[in-house]
Amino acid sequence: MSSSHLFVIALSIATLGVAAPALAAEEPAHTLVLRDGAIEIRDYAPQITASVEVDGSMARAGNSGFRPLANYIFGGNTARNGAGSDEIAMTTPVTQTRSQEIAMTSPVTQSMQGGDVWRVAFIMPEEWGMDTLPIPDDPRVQISEIPARRMAVIRFSGGASDSRFETKFDELVAYLDAEGHAQIGDPVYARYDPPWIPTPFRRNEVMVEIAPS
Repeated sequence: MSSSHLFVIALSIATLGVAAPALAAEEPAHTLVLRDGAIEIRDYAPQITASVEVDGSMARAGNSGFRPLANYIFGGNTARNGAGSDEIAMTTPVTQTRSQEIAMTSPVTQSMQGGDVWRVAFIMPEEWGMDTLPIPDDPRVQISEIPARRMAVIRFSGGASDSRFETKFDELVAYLDAEGHAQIGDPVYARYDPPWIPTPFRRNEVMVEIAPS
């Protein structure tokens, strides 16, 4: 990894205190189904993610998970043709999910020692496929395919502490219950902005999969 890439990662961690994209560019393809104030329902196309599982608090896990994923996309990988490595464009958002069970290897969970385990994930750009993405050098990095799904999303600006994410998740669940939408997935916490964006203007979201209506 180049010194400039290391600087970006260090700045992201030091300034934000959590995982955040160094360069915000492509967002996952989706169709807006409904907008009601800060809440949206979106239909997402299939996605491929690179993810790692790390334990600890939300902020600590975000920091720990960001570096191996950044290393992967910045060239810590082996190209499918075996010739060197590939660089992958940074996308947005960086996501974090808490799981309810203990995982076997690398992405999200409730931990053995009472701490939480989180899956921190980068969404791969659309031009890459499961058969073309380079192979991670770090065995903790897992490449996974996520099928198309309908997501309910609540957007908020400012700081993105675990307590704020939990409060917004509660607001989203109350809205879904009132509107008769069935939640079928765990909350996904998403951060969109690089660390040099002033805190009041940062975009954050809580996302949860719901049943198609």
